[in-house]
Amino acid sequence: MDALEAIVIGAGPNGLAAAVALAREGWKVQVYEAADEIGGGARTLPLTLPGFLHDHCSGIHPLAAASPFFKSLPLAQHGLAFVEPPAACAHPFDDGTAALLLRSTRETGETLGQDGRAWRALLDPLARDFDALAAETLCALLHLPRRPILLARFGLSALLPAARLARIRFRGSRARALFAGIAAHAVRPLEASPTSAFGLLLAAAGHAVGWPFPLGGAQRIAEALASTLREAGGEITTGTRVTSTEGLPPARALLLDLTPRQVLAVAGSRLPPGYGRALGRFRYGPGAFKVDYALSAPIPWRARECALAGTVHLGGEIDEIARAAREVSAGEMPARPFVLLAQHTLFDPSRAPTGRHTAWAYCHVPHAFAGDATAALEAQIERFAPGFREVVLARSVRRPADLERENPNLVGGDVGAGETSLRQMLFRPAVRTVPWSTPVPGLFLCSASTPPGGGVHGMCGFLAALAAQRAAGRGERWSPR
Repeated sequence: MDALEAIVIGAGPNGLAAAVALAREGWKVQVYEAADEIGGGARTLPLTLPGFLHDHCSGIHPLAAASPFFKSLPLAQHGLAFVEPPAACAHPFDDGTAALLLRSTRETGETLGQDGRAWRALLDPLARDFDALAAETLCALLHLPRRPILLARFGLSALLPAARLARIRFRGSRARALFAGIAAHAVRPLEASPTSAFGLLLAAAGHAVGWPFPLGGAQRIAEALASTLREAGGEITTGTRVTSTEGLPPARALLLDLTPRQVLAVAGSRLPPGYGRALGRFRYGPGAFKVDYALSAPIPWRARECALAGTVHLGGEIDEIARAAREVSAGEMPARPFVLLAQHTLFDPSRAPTGRHTAWAYCHVPHAFAGDATAALEAQIERFAPGFREVVLARSVRRPADLERENPNLVGGDVGAGETSLRQMLFRPAVRTVPWSTPVPGLFLCSASTPPGGGVHGMCGFLAALAAQRAAGRGERWSPR
């Protein structure tokens, strides 16, 4: 233990990414995980009936496929294979039709009526240079760009509220609704910035890399990272909850895959008062209310195009989606919540017994919502898939409190590790030149509460590891005392 060079607390995708980045540079790395299994938000569990596998939190992974760091690793050699459905996303309407987000911007436009050309004009430049766009956006938002023209083209639209951008660029309801549903992943009112940034990045990802998911479940991402880490000499200890940094051995760097609330609990006594107060002011976002289903048959969508998509957005037209987002932000439970649904087994039958299926669904709810949103969520599914309840064999319901209990980083059910307001995306989790660093020498944060934020892409961990390496080069070292 005296020879340790880095300690990582938390074996979620970002903690594992940080550990891999350091171990591949020759550092001796030890990872501690409180749970009995690795993965954090990227776990796959038998939540309903025997033989049915469900992703515990994250289920669709365009940013994992786009991650510059993940692309640099031999994850395929360690068992990670992505499944890409024919359509990234489907957005059904009450008339029995659906808009589709497809690899081709032209074919996507054909599902959007009069706005096909406008969709191509907006998304073609971003999709064409998506690798460069991912490199510019999956980092600290305030940085010296390598592709300033591309970033400026993105930023001019990205800083607009999604509702405004949709109404400026599109004339018809179909394109507006498709874009609004994608932008709703920001879990912010669509009248606020930077919701368009989420919509543009995820839509461009759909055209450039699709919205794939790992064959066999999200756990495969964590397993591939762990295997890569062990190959590089790193070690992982599970079932070990670190309650204080004081009892840890000395090392060159300590990296915490924790959100500000857990950082204060574990290391608060070591932090300067000003920085501690800044972490205490960190704002968490709305929660998720999640239901996993074991099904006797595929979901009976009224719009047959939905069977082509791994992800289906259920929220109707833009006004309804925007209203639901406003109500959630105001602390109210929408009567018609925006629902995000994944149907993995249409494309990965390994997750259920032969002839059976799964569905993964959640809706946005107020932070720490304690009520039961099951009926409202299922009503939205039934609205676009009449007879859905008849194919349900079993369901597993997880309220925000359940999500937080199983993964303390999901505070109040916030799966994004922090509110996505413009200020907090720019200065996350506090105002610092190097946001992954802290005022304590050798102590770094690597969770999704640091840039670039939520999503399974590992970039928070990778960038924190780079910061740790630079600090070590200056002779900075973490000490438990």
